[in-house]
Amino acid sequence: MKTDWKAFLIDAGAEFEGDRVAHFGNPEREKRVSVSGLVFADLGYYGVIAIHGADAGSFLQAQFSNDVAKLDTAHSQLDAYCTPKGRMLGLMRVFRQGDSYYLRLPADTLEAVLQRLRMYVLRADVTLEDASEGFLRIGVSGEDAPGELLAMAGQVPGENGGVVRSGDLTILRIPGIQPRFEIYAASLKSAQAMWDGLNVHGAPVGEPVWRLLEILAGMPSIFASTAELFVPQMANLQLVDGVNFKKGCYPGQEIVARMQYLGTLKRRMYLGRMDVGQAPQPGDPLFSATDSEQPVGRIVDAQPHPDGDIAALAVLQ
Repeated sequence: MKTDWKAFLIDAGAEFEGDRVAHFGNPEREKRVSVSGLVFADLGYYGVIAIHGADAGSFLQAQFSNDVAKLDTAHSQLDAYCTPKGRMLGLMRVFRQGDSYYLRLPADTLEAVLQRLRMYVLRADVTLEDASEGFLRIGVSGEDAPGELLAMAGQVPGENGGVVRSGDLTILRIPGIQPRFEIYAASLKSAQAMWDGLNVHGAPVGEPVWRLLEILAGMPSIFASTAELFVPQMANLQLVDGVNFKKGCYPGQEIVARMQYLGTLKRRMYLGRMDVGQAPQPGDPLFSATDSEQPVGRIVDAQPHPDGDIAALAVLQ
């Protein structure tokens, strides 16, 4: 995280755990307003990989689960990066600026995905880099979010998956229980202006609240602890436009396609609630009430819910 941006957030009341914002002084209030009010968050727990070059599009088309060839600058898409065995090494939201592609994914998986992609560059005209320091990232959620962003940026995506650019801001609309957006600011000044503008009618929240909103939207994340645990269909990617079954080959494509057309999906992701004191971690095993030895599933992510229990996405039998 950039030093100036971290200092700005600290001045705004952020409480940090490492480089991640835990809360802004009142985590219980943040949870309460998250599902009904206008909230905004630093998305520093995400990283960004940039892919440049004349062959960038065709290179990614041969690596990812979705049809990158159909991606234009006005839309984003979910993409899984699989191992040859069809297991997801990374899950990212991809958007374009000109001929460059940007992959947003959890920061703790960035290096593994970047290194694997570099193995396949060969003679392609492609340059890959960690571009996390090139953007300051802010998430916004709430019924009033479209109006607030329209007033500040002059335009806003009207549908999920839409992307607009305004000055050095790139704004993505993503699925949510209320309208949700990811904002990528190319300068500290524009990020600070956006944060201060949102702070007039909205409430800043920490990473756990933003991850709760991801969970309630049914949007999976792949962290380092869950890398290579799930094939795309186990995380419902075929239901959230994260897999295209008509595109060409990519690592693991045969296994993913066979499961879709010939196999039986024995495990898939569900949204649930847990009456436990502390949220389990991604990758933690789940057990049935009658068998404490054989796991029946794995946690995708889990975060405290304003009702007092834990909301979780889990892949279960």
